[in-house]
Amino acid sequence: MLRCRFLVGKMEVFMLIEIKGVQFVNKGAELMLHAILQQLNLHFPHAEICLAHNVNSPYKKRAAIGAYQKINLRKNVVDLNRLFYFFPAFIRRYFKNRFGIVTEADVDVILDASGFGYGDQWSDLIMQQVACEVTRMKRLDKKYIFMPQSLGPFTRPKNKKYAQQAFANASLVFARETPSYEHIVSLVQGHTNLFRAPDFTNLLVPENQPQYCQYKDSIIVIPNSKMLSKKNKDKWWRENYVTVIVNLIEQAFEAGEKVIILNHSGSDDALLCSQIIERLSRECEIVEPSDAILVKSLIGQGKLVISSRFHGCVSALSQAIPCIATGWSHKYQELFNEYESVDLLLNTGISKEELGNLLNKCLINKEIRQEALLVYALKYKQQSTDMWEKVFSTLKSSQ
Repeated sequence: MLRCRFLVGKMEVFMLIEIKGVQFVNKGAELMLHAILQQLNLHFPHAEICLAHNVNSPYKKRAAIGAYQKINLRKNVVDLNRLFYFFPAFIRRYFKNRFGIVTEADVDVILDASGFGYGDQWSDLIMQQVACEVTRMKRLDKKYIFMPQSLGPFTRPKNKKYAQQAFANASLVFARETPSYEHIVSLVQGHTNLFRAPDFTNLLVPENQPQYCQYKDSIIVIPNSKMLSKKNKDKWWRENYVTVIVNLIEQAFEAGEKVIILNHSGSDDALLCSQIIERLSRECEIVEPSDAILVKSLIGQGKLVISSRFHGCVSALSQAIPCIATGWSHKYQELFNEYESVDLLLNTGISKEELGNLLNKCLINKEIRQEALLVYALKYKQQSTDMWEKVFSTLKSSQ
């Protein structure tokens, strides 16, 4: 259990940090959770944490990492969480100590690691709920920190209004890409709580797993069902995505390479992985690691990664593994800009011949590209370290 102690009078009080926006099915979201836990263990080893329940964050998983269970009484525009502040502290302590249940009134800090959950792609209601929560936290002298994530755009009047409210009242806001930073700066000009920072999972270093040695120097393919969904506005990709992935795998087979398919998001991508397998001319193993740290460890064994999952790309590039990618939002373009790898981000309408040429170029120039990626990886890891210093400085100010 993570605990951060400080004294109020003669009573020992523990800082309670809610980690928001994470889950255990999507391995990218889980990786962000573990990246936060790792840093808290290093720098705030006595902090307590809590997680709210959701369909992809079952009780046993939350309990396994030592998290308190946070009750969330909010449905659409009805938010009853404010009522918990009227509960006597001794009653809340009773439920916390006896049953491991906490409320918003118990939380001192929220670290929001939603990844990509705020913008015109989602309903105005989501931004409204967050704006109310952030404002309430500030009024009570609590901290709400938006960890590095993709944000915006915010063009609808209501969405824009609530985004302005949320980001202006947050303790810190970290935008993961330049467009995201520009979106929030245009909303809340003049505020000093806005920063640009890379994806912070780059600091998480997994241990080598003996069971994955058999996949050493394999080409690892990570599909993403969102490439087929309406969230992807590119019709060509929705219609041709599976064909492109199958063509890449077949050409890798022809080049004599070992290929595996990595399911990065549980049931979300399981059907897509099976559809790809059915269209291949030879057998190809689907690997489904049980947690996000194992996923990153497996990716580190690869010779080359072909990924449509954002954190699959981050886990490859931050370990200096070349990565060919497709993407459904601006966050992919910005990530590959950072690592000078835009030539490996597949364009709409790419031909089978172009896919083959790109694959061969990656395999032939692998060592040269790895050396360049290592330089960028070190650069962005330092930026993540700088980001955490700002976070910890803010946390210390709340003690």
